[in-house]
Amino acid sequence: MNKRRINLVLFLLVINCSCLFAQAPALPTPWTKAALDAAVPFPEYPRPQLQRSDWICLNGKWDYQGGKSVPNALDPEKAASFNSKARQILVPYCPESMLSGIQRKQEINMWYRRSFVIPSGWKNRQVVIHFEAVAHHATLFVNGHKAGTHAGSYDAFSFDITSYLTNGNNTLVLAAYDLNDGRVPSGKSGPRGDYTFCSGIWQTVWLEPVNKAYIENIRLLPDLANNRLKVLVKTKGEGKVNAVAFDGSSVVSQARSANDTYFYLPIKTPKLWSPDDPFLYDLTISLEDAHAKVTDKVKSYFGMRDIKLGKVNGITRPLINGKFMMQLGLLDQGYWPDGVLTAPTEEALKFDIQFTKNAGYNLIRKHMKTEPQRFYYWADKLGLLVWQDMPAIWYQNEDTTKTRTEYRKELKTLIDEHYNSPSIITWVPFNENWGAFDVKNITNWVKQYDPSRLVNGNSGFNNNPTYQKAYGDPGNGDYVDTHIYVGPYGASVPDEHRAASLGEFGGVGLFVRDHMWPVANNAYDYEPTKMRLTDRYVFLMDEVEQLMKYKGLSVAIYTQTTDVEHEINGVLTYDRAVEKMQIERIKAANEAVIKESYKLMP
Repeated sequence: MNKRRINLVLFLLVINCSCLFAQAPALPTPWTKAALDAAVPFPEYPRPQLQRSDWICLNGKWDYQGGKSVPNALDPEKAASFNSKARQILVPYCPESMLSGIQRKQEINMWYRRSFVIPSGWKNRQVVIHFEAVAHHATLFVNGHKAGTHAGSYDAFSFDITSYLTNGNNTLVLAAYDLNDGRVPSGKSGPRGDYTFCSGIWQTVWLEPVNKAYIENIRLLPDLANNRLKVLVKTKGEGKVNAVAFDGSSVVSQARSANDTYFYLPIKTPKLWSPDDPFLYDLTISLEDAHAKVTDKVKSYFGMRDIKLGKVNGITRPLINGKFMMQLGLLDQGYWPDGVLTAPTEEALKFDIQFTKNAGYNLIRKHMKTEPQRFYYWADKLGLLVWQDMPAIWYQNEDTTKTRTEYRKELKTLIDEHYNSPSIITWVPFNENWGAFDVKNITNWVKQYDPSRLVNGNSGFNNNPTYQKAYGDPGNGDYVDTHIYVGPYGASVPDEHRAASLGEFGGVGLFVRDHMWPVANNAYDYEPTKMRLTDRYVFLMDEVEQLMKYKGLSVAIYTQTTDVEHEINGVLTYDRAVEKMQIERIKAANEAVIKESYKLMP
C-alpha cells in the first residue's frame, strides 16, 4: 500500500473514532486532515511573480453568515451585524465545500467577518488588502466604512485600506453575492455546469504594507528574436525603476527606466524555457525616489521562450522556441472533493502538476476555471505547458449589453493577470460553443491583445449545447480544433493558417470502489480493469501517433486528470488516492509519441 493510501486510511480512522469534525467528508483526499488542522491554510506567499517579504496571511477562521435570511450582499451600503453565535468558516474554502465547515448549497448572500491588529512596524505605511478570488460581487467594509467593491469570480483585486484603520483591533466585513445564474463567467459553476457550485471567497486573502510610491504590477515579455526581455513596471506614485536579472547568484542583466514605460533587459545567449528544460531567471525590481532611496522592492522571475505557428514539411504546426513538439496533455478541471475549486493545501495544488509531468505529459488544458498564481508558478517551475480556458458564460443572448460586456471585461482581466507565466502558451476564449458569441471577433481581439501566444477561438466547435445555435468554427485563430469521444479518429486536420488540435478525446472510465463521488457515475466508455484501461490508452496513443505523422495533428488532450464528481474517466480517482492506469506504461507511451514528434523537422 503506497504512502498516500496509508494516510487516507489513517484519516478515515480519525474521523470514525473522534468528534474533531462536525461533518465527515464524502470523499477525503490525502490532504484533507492537513487542511483542517492548519491554523493558517495556504501560508505561502500567494503571488510569486510580485513578491514582498513583509505581509500577513488572513486565511483561517472567519465569522460567517449566509443564505436567504441574511441581509442582501449585493453592493450593500452598510455592513451586516453579527451575533455572538455566528458560525465560523475556514477561508479560503468556499461555503459549498466540506473544508469550509459550512457545506451548504448556493448561499447567494454571504457575509464574512475577521479582526486583526496592524503590526507596530507598519506605522506610517500604506496597508493594502488583497483578495485572490471572490465569486462574484464583493463589497468590503473596514471598521464600518465601505472601502471598495469588485465584480468577477476569477481575478485578484486589492484595496488600500489605510485611511480606515485604527490603532489596536480592526474589523473587516466582506459581503459576497453570487447567483450562479450563468449570466457572468462561471464555468462549471453555472446552472448548466455539471458540478458543485463555488461561491464567495475561494482563494487567499492577505495584507501587506507599502510606501506611498510602490510597484503595482509588472508585465514581462520574452523577445527571443532580439535576445531580450521586454518589461513594463506600473506604479502608484512616481519613481525610477531598476531591474536586475539573475542566473542563480550571477547578474545577467540590469536596466533602469522611468515608471510606466516599456524598457528592455538584454539577455545575451539566453537559456530557453521548455518542458524539457524549464529554466527560470530570477528578477528583482526596485522603485527609487528622486533621492535614489528605494521605496519598494519586489522579487519575480521569467522564462525565455516563444510560441508561434510555422511550417513543418509543409504542414502548419505550433513551434516552441522554433521547434515542433507534439503537445500531449490532460484536460485538467481542478476540482476537489473536499475543497471544490480550491485545492486543500499547497502540496495538493502542486501534486496534480507533478503527477501530470511524471506521467509523461507536457501539457495541461486548464478547463473552465483559473487557478491561484502558485499553480502557474509550479507549472512554470516544473515545466508543463498550459492552455488556459476562459470560464464560460451561459446565457449570453439575454441582456447582451450587460452579459457580453462582463464577459469581455473578465476575459481581458484573465489575460492581464496571467500574462507573465511562460507556461501559458494558448488562450481558449470558448469551449464547445458554450455561451459563444462574436467568436471570430473575440478570437481576433485576443490575438491582437496578446500576440505572443496562440489562440484557440472555439475548442471543440463540432459540439454544441442543445439550448443554443452552434457558432461553429470561427475560421480564424491558430487552431482548428475538434473534440472526439472516444476518438481519436475524426480529429481536425490542419489548414494553411491553422494547426490541428484534438482539444478533447478519450474519456474512458473505470469504476474504483470506495473512491467515487456518491452519485450515479458515468463516462464516455468503460473498461473493467486497470490493465484493460491501460491497454486501451496505449492503443489510443498509437492512433494519435499515426494522426500526428500522417494527418498533421499537433495537439491531443486526453480527458482527464482526475475523476470529477459523477465523471469517472480520470487517470486518477477524484480523491487522488488511486492511479487508475499503470503509470509507467502510460509514461512510456506518451514519451514515445513526443519523441517521434522531434523527428519532424521544420
